[in-house]
Amino acid sequence: MCDEAKLKYWARETISRRQFGALAGAAAVAACAPPTSERSSVEDKGTGGSMFSTVASIETPSGTMDGFLLYPEADKSYPGVILWPDIAGVRRSKLEIGMRLASEGYAVLVVNPYYRDVKGEQFADFASFIDSDGFQKVRPWREKLTAEAIQSDAKAIVQWLDAQERVDASRGIGTQGYCMGGPFAIWTAAAVPDRVRAAASFHGGGLVRADNPMSPHKVLSEVDARLLIAVAQDDDAEDPQAKEIFAEAAEAADVPATVTVYEGDHGWTVPDSPAYAEAAAERAYADLLELYSAAL
Repeated sequence: MCDEAKLKYWARETISRRQFGALAGAAAVAACAPPTSERSSVEDKGTGGSMFSTVASIETPSGTMDGFLLYPEADKSYPGVILWPDIAGVRRSKLEIGMRLASEGYAVLVVNPYYRDVKGEQFADFASFIDSDGFQKVRPWREKLTAEAIQSDAKAIVQWLDAQERVDASRGIGTQGYCMGGPFAIWTAAAVPDRVRAAASFHGGGLVRADNPMSPHKVLSEVDARLLIAVAQDDDAEDPQAKEIFAEAAEAADVPATVTVYEGDHGWTVPDSPAYAEAAAERAYADLLELYSAAL
């Protein structure tokens, strides 16, 4: 898991505020900036074309969730995807991940899981998360993100997505989560099984919680989706039985699940993470595209 001790170790090492590849630059910065209108067009550095961003304001029982809906063309509709960020929340690298996926033909909603306490970006990247003692800052926000809270949010998110002109409500919805967002993706699939047809967890923390009845592996009987469970090699080394317990639970629930350990440490799929491993990240991205192609 992404824990405080591990991040402090990373902080002692050289943390490169790396260029994030072809999608880095003005597009994500523009998306993070305060909007001048509900919908804006930003340049996609990866394709040379345009990417559209709609500011999301989603009414939930707990307040108004903010986020960004990203899509490649303004006059078409696409399968919806819900992207749950990791512990550092909404920021440039998450929007870049969303933009890249949107360019494949999806309407990707990057949500702010901390909306009960704060709006928008709180950390520019993982380096700033570490520099500003991010664990202490987000701890009270995270404590509110119970399974019940996330499932309540998920129902509101899906309802909002289905009402958007750029979302094809006749197609299934996908959801993906990173680190703490991994369980959120599973809880989302369990909360709205008639709409969520695919869920992916990338180095998700806490997918198997033995004493918790809402552990993600214990709610799979409520899921009607294909799953991709992408496990970090160091997480697997710390708890090698977790992947087996999850796979067995999925089989018992008759839920198609691919549970795989990748050659990357916790955070390997996120470009601004100190653990980012490009080759393994590209493999995980290809597996995600295969999942969505088959399920949505």
